[in-house]
Amino acid sequence: MRHLANEHTTAHIDPKKGFRIHLLVFVLSIPAIWTIWFLTDRTYLWPLWQTGAWAVGLLFHYLGVFIFKNRNK
Repeated sequence: MRHLANEHTTAHIDPKKGFRIHLLVFVLSIPAIWTIWFLTDRTYLWPLWQTGAWAVGLLFHYLGVFIFKNRNK
């Protein structure tokens, strides 16, 4: 009987697929955040912080997957 705990394998995660998932979640979530802001108190533009921070994270994810892809090997 094989014991899975003794196997030292790691799951291969495709970086391009990971980025596409990240981008999809961003594209679906940001309009929802802005809609919540629009339907509630609009005195402070708080979704701007989430959108900007997430966009910077998405930019770095893109750079890591597509631009600096050969440096990790």
